[in-house]
Amino acid sequence: MAYAQPFPARNAQLPQKTFGPDLAVRLVCPDCQDPVPNIREEFGSGDLVCGNCGLVLGDRIVDTRSEWRTFANDEGDDPSRVGAAADPLMEGMEQLDTSISFRDGGSGLARELQRAMAKGAGARAEKGTMTAFREIATMCDQISLTKNIQDVAKQLYKRAEQDKILRGKSMDAAVACVIFIACRQEGVPRTFKEICQLTNVPKKTIGQCYKLLEGHFNLNSNKRPASTTEGPEGLLSRYVNHLDLPVYISTAAKELIKECRNHGVADGRSPISLAGAAIYFTSHLYGQGKPAKEIAEVAGVSDSTIKLVYKLMYKEREKLAGKEALDSGRAVLSRLPAISDK
Repeated sequence: MAYAQPFPARNAQLPQKTFGPDLAVRLVCPDCQDPVPNIREEFGSGDLVCGNCGLVLGDRIVDTRSEWRTFANDEGDDPSRVGAAADPLMEGMEQLDTSISFRDGGSGLARELQRAMAKGAGARAEKGTMTAFREIATMCDQISLTKNIQDVAKQLYKRAEQDKILRGKSMDAAVACVIFIACRQEGVPRTFKEICQLTNVPKKTIGQCYKLLEGHFNLNSNKRPASTTEGPEGLLSRYVNHLDLPVYISTAAKELIKECRNHGVADGRSPISLAGAAIYFTSHLYGQGKPAKEIAEVAGVSDSTIKLVYKLMYKEREKLAGKEALDSGRAVLSRLPAISDK
């Protein structure tokens, strides 16, 4: 059920919870009464035997281990099985498909059968879904996203295809949108601009697809309860890592952004520009200064935008720097690049 409908539509009736057996039940030998039993399975005789006293506790045990058998003409073991594990997302699309041979004795029957199979609407839909799944996997690998995010994106794409929500939208736009939503659902911050650069899809098109999916699915209920993943705090760690800065710069930048909110500094600024300006401020404050141009290349904004937000922070530098850091001598206000207060 989790793979069939991972994103239930609004007003959809959710399945009731089912109850299973208690798996905490332990099998104890009645003679030994050992709280830590030593029960062994003798597959040769099919018995369940106590390893301490030898009492037979059960018979006709089924051997569930892998049975490596070979039917090849060559000598030696053949470790091949029946293929990879079944993928619930595919639902037989490429697991149990039928291939028509080209050998038909020159009658032309094979070609006609292949044409009939290619004209099927189901075959075209399955082929398009498989192509979209490959695109999702490729895009996620390019920006180092985990397989869990790939699966969530594939699930959402499949549900959108089944409900025909993104009808008329290109596959590239749908793939870009589901990757963005999957990142939000799993608490991995990725901005619209990063997804646009990855997929070459305009921001406006991704926004249109997002509104369609948000209007059909209850995305807010599936979203992880993490309030800072979409804000500038969620971007700091990745930006600091790309800039090869110490970890404490990220921590100090988060505290700086928190103080900015408390004092109403740089309100209304985008999370990207705020995160870039915070790194520019704290890196110079702690003697690890990075130029604004280098930070702008990592954040994907112009250096003038970072300097504009930094100017707002510089005016309130004594409030934002933190008294504890200043008293300890680690943070020095004189290291900050001077900007006119006018």
